[in-house]
Formats: sequence, C-alpha cells, structure tokens
Amino acid sequence: MLNPVELFVGLRYLRAKRRTRFVSFITLISLLGVSIGVAALIVIMSVMNGFEGELRSRLLSMSAHGSVTTSDGLVEDWPALLERVRAEPGVRTAAPFIQMEGMIQSGSDLLGVVVHGVVPRYEKQLSGDQIGFLEGGFDVLQAGERGIILGRLLAYDIGARIGDSVVLLVPRPVGDGTVEAVLERFTTRGIFEAGLQDHDGVLALAHAEDVAQILGHEGAVGAVRFRADDVVDAPAIASAIEADLGDNYQSSDWTIENGSYFRAIRLEKTMMSLILSLIIGVAAFNIVASLVMVVTDKTTDIAVLRTLGMGPQGVVKVFFVQGAIIGWAGVAIGVLLGVVLAINVPTVVPFLENLLGFQIMPGDVYYVTAIPSELELQDVLTISISAFVLTSLATLYPARRAALVNPAAALRYE
Repeated sequence: MLNPVELFVGLRYLRAKRRTRFVSFITLISLLGVSIGVAALIVIMSVMNGFEGELRSRLLSMSAHGSVTTSDGLVEDWPALLERVRAEPGVRTAAPFIQMEGMIQSGSDLLGVVVHGVVPRYEKQLSGDQIGFLEGGFDVLQAGERGIILGRLLAYDIGARIGDSVVLLVPRPVGDGTVEAVLERFTTRGIFEAGLQDHDGVLALAHAEDVAQILGHEGAVGAVRFRADDVVDAPAIASAIEADLGDNYQSSDWTIENGSYFRAIRLEKTMMSLILSLIIGVAAFNIVASLVMVVTDKTTDIAVLRTLGMGPQGVVKVFFVQGAIIGWAGVAIGVLLGVVLAINVPTVVPFLENLLGFQIMPGDVYYVTAIPSELELQDVLTISISAFVLTSLATLYPARRAALVNPAAALRYE
C-alpha cells in the first residue's frame, strides 16, 4: 500500500521545473501517445464491428439464419417440416426453399446464375424486409407462369429489363446418374437489390414449384429455412431441431454457410489491433525513457530520501506513482475520446468529408456509403485493461533502477 509520503513525492515529481522541461515534454508526449493509441483502437474496433454487422445483415438477407433438410437434400413433405421448425422456441418465421444452378441468357450474353425457388407468401415473412425491390416484388411470382426476379447487377450484365424473356440452361440429373441440359424460358418480372455483390450479381428468384418441376422434383423443396428472434441463437436452434428430428435430417446455420467471411473479418480485427497496439507500445517506451531521465535527475533526492529512512520499496512506489499516473491518465483520456468518437462516427465522418472535399466511401464503388460503428463494452474493457497493464509494467524498470541508487555514492560530492 502507498503511504502519504510516497504519494506526495511521486505527485511532486510530476511538476516541471525549469531544468526538467524536456523531461516533462517527453512525459506529455507519452501521455498523448497512450491516449491516441487507446482512442484509435476503440474507434477502429467499433468500425470493424459495424462492418461485421452490416455484412452479416446483407449476407442473411438472402440466406436466412439457418436451414433444415433431409440427408438426401430433398424434402417432400415440406409443410409438416415447416410447421415443426416454426414450433421451435426462438424461431420467428420459416419458409420452404429450393435452389438450382445454371446459366442465364438474354440476347447474346450468357452468365452463371443461382436460382432460389421460393413460395412468395412464406418468403415475404422470412426476408421481405431485407430485400430492396427496384421493381416488382414477391407477389409477381406465380406458380406455372415462369416468372423470375433478377439481382440488379445480374440484370444489368445481361441487359434484361422488366418483361424481357430470359433463357435458363440448367443441368438436370437423370436416372442413370448422368445429367442432361434443360432449356427453360422465363419472363423477367422484377429486379431486387440485396446490397451485396455476391447476391446482386448471381442470384435470381423464381417460384419454388417452377424450380422443382425443372429439376424433376415436383412438390418437393430442398430445405426449410428459418429466421430466429436473435441471430446469435440460430446455431443452437438448428442443432436442437436436428437432434429432435433424428438421423434422417441435418441442419445448417449462417455461421457455417458464411464462415469464411467472418473469419476474414476476425483476422482483420486481430491484425488491426496488433498494429494499433504499437502506438501504445511506443508510448510505454516513452514513459520508460522519461522516468529513467527523472531517476537520473533525482539521484540526489533519492539519496536524501533513503538517508531519511525510506526503504527501497518506498522509492519504487514513488516512481511507480509518477509513471502510473502518466499511463492511467492517458488511458482514461483515450477511453473517453475513443467512446465519444465511436458513438459519433456517423456524424464525424460526413463533417470530415465536407471539410476535406472528398467522399471516403463513394456510392459508385461501395455498397456501404456510410461508415458504420458498433461500440461494444467488451472491446472497451479489453483495450483499457491491456493499456492499463502495459503502462503499469513500463514503470517497473525505472522504479527498480531508482531503488538501487546508493545513497553514499550519490551524496559523496554533494
């Protein structure tokens, strides 16, 4: 524990004298370095969290939170499975789903396409609020009419407009294990925009009955997809449904289907944290340097304190107080600044764009035109505690060096 003398002397050494102004300047730089490093880490982590949340919402706009299917990937009695999935606690809504892959052509352009077969009345409940329709909507899809809704980029690439006819080239399995090419003509009924290139550039929507008929699976679907009340609970819900239905069924969820995206973001967050932590590391070395200079300057004072009865541990505590206050003040200022900036990123970024005369994320290049930010308490606590520990450790070497000062040698020529 600190006694009043150690605390008083440690605080007294923080005040600058004329001949120690340079040391005080380095101390100020150390404090600012810690503050900037902590603030930068909090802001960057919040922005990365925001991008992760934005990516998750856009990915899940067309893939739901989880899905349940049979072991052979074909659900014939899908209404019963649909009701079972909807009855699971935590499931908000569910919808049947079937998928086919092939090529799509309008005019002379031929591109790859992934067609999602959906039942409109269920799909509106599942993802209706997640998809932005530029034209049309789920209601334009009627069974047997061969209507199709194209992603915005896909429609642009093949030059298809509302009412235009498009041709689908689809491989269909036959009885001997081979596949045959099937040509089907669809009419463009609408255009959607999910806000993610992987969706808008390759996806199309059609009625599930039309897709099932083309694949030779009339009346069946590929899976039943669901959306949970809380997206974080989706893996547990999917596992619970699979365990209840038995071995003939298997489940999947968004963490499996889009795992590569989120692993990439976690890796980016880790690397950004390590890089920005170097700012705090440099500031901690500055604390070491400033305290070493203080110890050199205060050698005589340390000797006097030792002769007056202060032990080595007391000297360590004196310089620990000085270094710790520098580091802790920097951490406190950095946390306050970082939290304020992270909360106000949507306001600060447009101000900087207007001030500097350029747009950080132009709409013709990025789908996300505003920088998102999600401040998480766990990130703030982790960053502040780590910086707190690092700056505290930075005081140990100079404080220990001060404790090793020999009073007799220091006062010999005084």
